[in-house]
Amino acid sequence: MKRRHSSLPAVAFLFLIAAVGIVCLTGAPQLSAQTPAWQQIPIPQLPAFHPAQPKRIEFPNGMVIFLQEDHELPIIDGVARIRGGERSVPASKTGLTDVYGEVWRTGGTKSQTGDQLDDYLEQRAAKVETGGGIDSTTVSWSCLKEDFDDVFRVFDDVLRNPEFRAEKIAIAQKGMYDGIARRNDDPSEIAGREAAKLVYGASNPYARVAEYATVAAIARQDLIDWHERYVHPNNIILGVVGDFDSAKMEARLREAFASWARGEAAGDPEIKPDPAKPGYYEVDKTDVNQSNIEMLALGITRKNPDFFAMSVFNEAFGGGFSSRLFGDIRTTKGLAYAVGGGVGASWDHPGMLRLMVSTKSKTTIESIHALDEEIAELAKRPIDDEEIKRAKDSILNSFVFHFDSPAKVLREKMAYEFYGYPLDFLENFQKGIEAVTKEDVARVAAKYIHRDQMAVLVVGNAADFDKPLSSLGAVTKLDITIPAPPPGIMPAQGGPGQ
Repeated sequence: MKRRHSSLPAVAFLFLIAAVGIVCLTGAPQLSAQTPAWQQIPIPQLPAFHPAQPKRIEFPNGMVIFLQEDHELPIIDGVARIRGGERSVPASKTGLTDVYGEVWRTGGTKSQTGDQLDDYLEQRAAKVETGGGIDSTTVSWSCLKEDFDDVFRVFDDVLRNPEFRAEKIAIAQKGMYDGIARRNDDPSEIAGREAAKLVYGASNPYARVAEYATVAAIARQDLIDWHERYVHPNNIILGVVGDFDSAKMEARLREAFASWARGEAAGDPEIKPDPAKPGYYEVDKTDVNQSNIEMLALGITRKNPDFFAMSVFNEAFGGGFSSRLFGDIRTTKGLAYAVGGGVGASWDHPGMLRLMVSTKSKTTIESIHALDEEIAELAKRPIDDEEIKRAKDSILNSFVFHFDSPAKVLREKMAYEFYGYPLDFLENFQKGIEAVTKEDVARVAAKYIHRDQMAVLVVGNAADFDKPLSSLGAVTKLDITIPAPPPGIMPAQGGPGQ
């Protein structure tokens, strides 16, 4: 029996002949010469940003409406944002707006239970939802255009006539008890929670957390009183987006809300941060093999004139794969699973300066030293032109994707209204970023990044650290023990971190 010694299948051989023929005809040097390097590809100038503008209407009773037409799909969505949130809740009832935000919807209205509303909306593939937040609460709806009248009636009923049925309050409280029991399971959740306490103060509304006792103290009357205190037209911003005619929608909303009487205006509480002293703070979590490290201080607000320059600095220093922290600490030194951060900017109170590293336990102290070096290096090697260009390109090229739909633009405009920003803030963002110079970035880095003013938080297994955290300085141990529930409260069993 003869053995075949062909080293190539027939089809592959034919492809090889064809390829050789192409090379002979064209010449390999010519082919490479015709292929320009990717750096030579011209990049066009970004076009001017002109998003579709919603129509703003203010009723005599103080209610503000934004209407944004979008005829791509036969859907109409709306959301009412009501001033007043968790930061206005007494400390003894922390968690009230979480319970309120859930039971507002599940508790139904005076005419229908929450379960009946579920059935009614499910038949129409629609939804009406409620929620609570730090500075506001919300009621929203989403429905097909043809079902708008039916669903809007439910929205209006939930907005103005909630019942807060007792059995639904108990369910909401039970869910919160279970969450409290498990809150020490995830080290990143622990780090975020304790970071806020160090920056703002443990009892500050921006940092405090619900406990068994504070949730158990929430009664039905508290929810009724909250609703009566805050849900008034002069505290509401309503945004509607979808397939409708603005004139007809305005008429419908005037019919529903224009005669609603004003109520007491919700004032913003004056909340002063009480940051922890600079130093080292440790949460010893023995069931993990990596550390979450955070360097912390107070940040700024978006109204700060340095906001645009700081945005560019944040992106260049710790904002992504091309940032300095990622390149030096993760790529070059191989110390981090994740690394990044910057000076945070909140809407109406200072955000948090957070520089974060996640690393294996045995490189904890080494990673802190690496962060220290990066901060110190800023004075010797400021963010350069190339880094700034990459940062600006990243911000501006991704900017449009945050506002690439009428609904996203509407949401942003409602935020400007809520926090008292100019309504053209969105349009001016691109100009503000483009105007930032290398000198601006160096100035804000020197102004806000001060290592000796930072608190350093480490959540990890101290027994496995490369060196004790105390080798860097005095250490404050943080106790994350969950206070015991009051008698009669039976939460779920927590995980190993409890």
